Amino acid sequence: MIRAFQWDLGRQVERLDWLLAQLPRYAEWGYTELYLHLEDSVEFPSLPGVARKDAYSRREFERLVGEAARVGIGVVPIVNLLGHTQYLIKVPELRELNELRGPDGLPLEQGQVCPVHPRMLDIADALIGDLAPFCTAGKVHVGLDESFSLGRHPLSKAEIREIGLAAHFGRYVGRLNAVANSRGLRLGMWADMLALLPGAIRHLPPGIIAYDWYYYPFGRLPRVELRNFAEVDLAPALKARGIEYWGCPMNGSFRHEPLPVFGERLGNIRSWWRRCQDVGAQGFLVTSWEANRLAIEMTTAVDAAAASLWLDPGIDDHTAMLAKGLARLYGASGSRELARTLLACDDRAFVGASRWDINERWDTSATRRGLSRFVSERAFYARLAKRGASLPAPLRASVAFRLYVAERDVFVREAASAVLSLRARMSRRGERDAGLARGIEHLLKEAVRFASLTSQGQIAARRLWALTRDPKVVGPNERITLRDGARARSLVRWIRQCVLKPARLLAASPVCGRWQLRFEFILEKPALQRIVVEARAPDGSWKELHARTLIEFRAEAARPTARLRREMSLPVSHPDQRLRISIRGLGQVGLCRPELSDGTRTLTARGWRFDEVKRIGRAAPKTGFPKLDWTRNTGSVTPIFIP
Repeated sequence: MIRAFQWDLGRQVERLDWLLAQLPRYAEWGYTELYLHLEDSVEFPSLPGVARKDAYSRREFERLVGEAARVGIGVVPIVNLLGHTQYLIKVPELRELNELRGPDGLPLEQGQVCPVHPRMLDIADALIGDLAPFCTAGKVHVGLDESFSLGRHPLSKAEIREIGLAAHFGRYVGRLNAVANSRGLRLGMWADMLALLPGAIRHLPPGIIAYDWYYYPFGRLPRVELRNFAEVDLAPALKARGIEYWGCPMNGSFRHEPLPVFGERLGNIRSWWRRCQDVGAQGFLVTSWEANRLAIEMTTAVDAAAASLWLDPGIDDHTAMLAKGLARLYGASGSRELARTLLACDDRAFVGASRWDINERWDTSATRRGLSRFVSERAFYARLAKRGASLPAPLRASVAFRLYVAERDVFVREAASAVLSLRARMSRRGERDAGLARGIEHLLKEAVRFASLTSQGQIAARRLWALTRDPKVVGPNERITLRDGARARSLVRWIRQCVLKPARLLAASPVCGRWQLRFEFILEKPALQRIVVEARAPDGSWKELHARTLIEFRAEAARPTARLRREMSLPVSHPDQRLRISIRGLGQVGLCRPELSDGTRTLTARGWRFDEVKRIGRAAPKTGFPKLDWTRNTGSVTPIFIP
C-alpha cells in the first residue's frame, strides 16, 4: 500500500526552504508520494492570469519536485477542475466558465466551472500540461469534490435532460481522463461525489484512481455528512469497475483551529488504516487542509505519528503514537509528556462554528450560559504558556496565540454580561447610583486592559505565521487580532461615553445590542444545517441579521444521532421588530427557550412553553443528489415576544 501525505499550498504559501527541509524527514518515515493542493499558488505559463502574486515560480517548483525525487518521493499535483475552481473564475477572461449565471444570463463572480463549456477541456489541458513535468508519480489529481452546483448552466441542464446527472458527471471525468492520458498521466479524483451520485461509477473510465475521504473516527465504514452521516462503502463498486481505491484521513485543522484536535485526527487516521487493510486499498493518503491558521509543524507531528502505523505496528493508542511522532520531530526526551499535553489541549479546543462566531463579531457572545468553561481554558493555556522554552517553538507560538483567544473568550463574554447587569442596576437604582459608577469604571478598566492585549495577540499571530511563512504577509490570525483591536477601541470609546452619561448603557455596543435575542438549538440529526435569523423590513421583505452553519467539526457531532445543545445570541434594535428563525441547507434542528432581553426586561415567546422544542426544516435526504441552496428556508418559526 502506497503511503502518501499532502500539503495544502492553496490557502497559504509555505517558505520553500522549510518545505525542502521536510522532504528527507517524510522519506525517512516511509512516505513515498506527496500530493500538492495548489489552486493559484503556482505559475501556469499557459494561463498567465491565474497565479496569485506570491505564487511559487516555475524554478521554485522545480526545486521542490526535484528534492522530492532525490529522496524517493513522487509528486502528484492537485488541479481542481470542477468544484473549488474560484481560482479560475476570479480571472475576468475565464469567468465565462462559471456554471452559475445571474438573472441576466451573465456569469457570476463566484461559483464553479461548467463541465460542458466549450472552452473547459482546453483550459484543463493547459493546466495539466503546465504541471505535467512535475507529475513525477505519473498521476494528476483533478479534485472534483464538493461540486454542489452541478446542472445550473444552460449547457449542463441540456445534457442532464438528455443523459441524467450521474452520466453528466461521469462523462466529464472521462473527458478529463482523456486529457490526462494524452499527457502520459493517470487521473485521480476525490470520491465524495460518487457517494452522492453512485450511478456515476458505471460511467467512469477504468484505470483512474478514486480517493475516498472522511475526517472523523469511524467504525466499519466511513460516512457521508450530507446524508446525516449515513455509512457508505464505495470500494466494491469501484473495484468492480477497475478503479483504484485509496483511503484518505486528515491530519490537521478545520479552518479556524489554532491547534489540531490531535486525538480525533489520530482516531481518523487509525480508522482509515484499518479500512484500507480490510479492503486491500492501493494507497493511504494523509491529507492536510487549511493549515493557514496554525503552525504547520503541528500537523507534521500528526503525519510523523501516523508513520507509527507501519514503523511501530504494535502501538495501538493515541498517546504512544503521538509520542513517537513527537520523538521523530524533536527527540525522544519528554516526548510522552508532550503528547499528553497536546491531547489535553483537545478538551479545550477552539473548534466549531459556535466557537468561531466571535472571530467575526462580538455581539453574538451575550449568552445565558456561564463563563466557567472559558475561565478554565484561559487558566490551562496560561499555565502551559509559562512552560515557555521547554516547549518546541511551533507549540510555544501556538499556545501564545491560543492563550490570546482564551483571554478574548472570557473578556468579551464578561463585558457583555457586565453591560446587561449594569443596565439592570441602573433601572433599579437610577443613573446617580455610586455602585453603577464604580461598575462602569471597572468595565472601562477591563476594556482598556484587553485593548492592550490585542497587540500581544497580534504579535503572537505574527510569530505563529512567520515560523514557516513570509513574515511580510499578514496572515488570517493577525487580521482577526487587528479587527479585535478595532472592536476593543470602539468599546472603550462607548464605555467612556457611559461614564459621562450612564443612560448610554441602553444603546447598542460592540458586545451586545440594544436588545438581545437569545435561544437554544438542539442538533439531533447532524447533516449540513444553517440557522438564519431574519427581520421583517417595512416593505414586507425579510433581511438576514445573522446566520450560523451548524458544523461542529468534532467526533461527537459526526454521527447519525446526537444531542448537541448550543445557544445563539444576536443583537436586535427594538422589541417590536418582527423576527423569524429559519433553517436552510440539509436537515432539521430543534429550537427552544427564545427570549428578548435588554438587561432590564426579559420578553418570552407567546405560546412557547419553557424548554419546549420546536423542530423546523426537513430531514436530510437519504438518496439523490443534494440541492444545496443557502438562500431558501426549509422551515421557519416567527416568535411573538410578550412581557
